[in-house]
Amino acid sequence: MDTKQKRIRVLMFPWLAHSHISSFLELAKKLMNHNLYVYFCSTATNLDSIKPKISPHHSLSIQFIELKLPLLPELPSYYHTTKGLPTHLLNALFKAVEMSGDGFATILKTHNPDLLIYDLHQPWAPTLASSLNIPAILFYTASAAGPFFAFHAWKKLKGEEFPSPEFYINDCFMPTKSSRNEFGRTPPDSSNTEKTFQAFRHSLDIILVKSFSELEGKYMDYLSILLNKKVVPTGPLVRDAIEEHHENEKEILEWLTKKRKASTVLVSFGSEYYLSNKEREAIAEGLELSEVNFIWVLRFPVGDKDKPKLEEALPEGYLERIGERGLMVEGWAPQAKILQHSSIGGFVSHCGWSSVMESLKFGVPIIAMPMLMHIDQPLNARLVQDVGVGVEVKRGKDGSLEREEIVKVIKQVVGEKDGENIRNKAREMSNHIKIKRDEEVDEVVQEINKILHKGGLKIHDKKVNV
Repeated sequence: MDTKQKRIRVLMFPWLAHSHISSFLELAKKLMNHNLYVYFCSTATNLDSIKPKISPHHSLSIQFIELKLPLLPELPSYYHTTKGLPTHLLNALFKAVEMSGDGFATILKTHNPDLLIYDLHQPWAPTLASSLNIPAILFYTASAAGPFFAFHAWKKLKGEEFPSPEFYINDCFMPTKSSRNEFGRTPPDSSNTEKTFQAFRHSLDIILVKSFSELEGKYMDYLSILLNKKVVPTGPLVRDAIEEHHENEKEILEWLTKKRKASTVLVSFGSEYYLSNKEREAIAEGLELSEVNFIWVLRFPVGDKDKPKLEEALPEGYLERIGERGLMVEGWAPQAKILQHSSIGGFVSHCGWSSVMESLKFGVPIIAMPMLMHIDQPLNARLVQDVGVGVEVKRGKDGSLEREEIVKVIKQVVGEKDGENIRNKAREMSNHIKIKRDEEVDEVVQEINKILHKGGLKIHDKKVNV
């Protein structure tokens, strides 16, 4: 079949969350290196936040396309993102995105891409693309083990023992209709579950997963069998630390430089999770009693009128007691630059998938502290522990964090001889990532080329052969 001599155009359509957008953006940068032109579609509030982060080189091959959501009374345009979104409005955001189908169809018709790469929460997008003869594939930006666990449970495969008994979810992590904490977090609408499975089914031939085989090879194989589609890892897709800039960066790195090698832990729970008072108190006390150095990135809900001052949010006299042993950072910190610093010996993390990928890229073992009402995080924590790159902090029967357990795990991972295997395994994973570099993306491009070849198209890249 003759192939048309033209540059392949890909439309990328991530969910409106920071971790999803950053993962899609890192993949877009990799794809443009293979001579693909990328249309990057999101809402104006998200695009405004990422445009300054794009280099002149990348802007030559990445074009931003605005998706206009319908204006709902409870959802003004500055809430067209999950960043800073009050959690009770999450379902309204899902609704607004789903209502934007006509606008998205217009984008597809106007730009007529050769391929759509869509996200988990837009299962209707590949249907629209198919109606216009545009092939579409899913890019899943989290662990392959998560959907495998969910699909296996959902299908209720009779007579087949679950192949990974180390994967389970404690009752305290299971959301209920009455689940609600101080910030009003409630579990997502269960009606979205079926739509999630549709997103996997509608992906043509392959599913892209933000992972790598040394970490999740068996789970990608399991998932491939369950879905009858090839699961293709993209690699960790961690943003280059050089691209990070923060107003307090110099102060933070100077503080770190004064600490001994591997003597300090980074404590951070992602950009969209806010600790309850009880969680914050237990973590503060655990860090104090652990006697290790720490950088704690603490966040509060955006626009919260009752937001406390930093010293008021911590136990009385806390800042004076920890002195130079701890550095409190409010809001945001250059996480990649901190993790790659030689003084860092552990990462106290909620186990959001992007944080897990960052930690492993830099060979930092994980003190896993998944948060309530986030099903993916406890599964990621189970994976981290099973693979041997971290240890999970066990919660009490009522789901509470206990300071004694926090102290025990921090000391085990950072200081004790028993933790040496964990530290070595984390470094081993980092070496795998460094050695493979962009091998996974090369395979992604090869698989995309196979799909395009069916329509008489070809990526004109010397690395790719069909």
